[in-house]
Amino acid sequence: MTETIADPTDDDAIDAALVARWREGDERAATELVRRHAPALARFASSLGERVEVEELVQDTFVRAFQALDGFRADSSLRTWLFTIERRLVLDRRRAAARRRTREADEEADAAVEHTALDAVVADETQARLTAALGRLTPMQREVFTLRVGEGRSYREIAEIAGTTEGAARVHYHNAVRAMKEFVDA
Repeated sequence: MTETIADPTDDDAIDAALVARWREGDERAATELVRRHAPALARFASSLGERVEVEELVQDTFVRAFQALDGFRADSSLRTWLFTIERRLVLDRRRAAARRRTREADEEADAAVEHTALDAVVADETQARLTAALGRLTPMQREVFTLRVGEGRSYREIAEIAGTTEGAARVHYHNAVRAMKEFVDA
């Protein structure tokens, strides 16, 4: 095993040496990489709004990173690469949670209590109008409307999920609400 000597003040050089040691089979190098970067990843996860599963998110980030470390080309610092992996994990989890909530809401709607025949007809007509109105929205309006109304997300969260600004999310929501009212009332 070759020992790479790094400048003790150059974080990128230290990380490069630890990556090289890990690639050569030194498990202690992985432990050192985790020790060096886990606190920053935990802070970053918190800044993205994660509160409950921060430790699990940091662990998952390292799992993904170590699985892909052979492909790490060092175009950016290791920490930047780790932040990118963690951000993608956060977005993936949010999308999965949103899909899960939508599915649960659909299941709850299917389990609604019995209605009279007239209630059923009115409900079916209303649902058809809402579905048609939702289908007329642009994809971005539909996404923002669903995240705000169906998921109760804040504009900040919607902006993160949709890859836009908070102001743009507000505008898309406002336009979607206006369009939905027009479509339903027509």
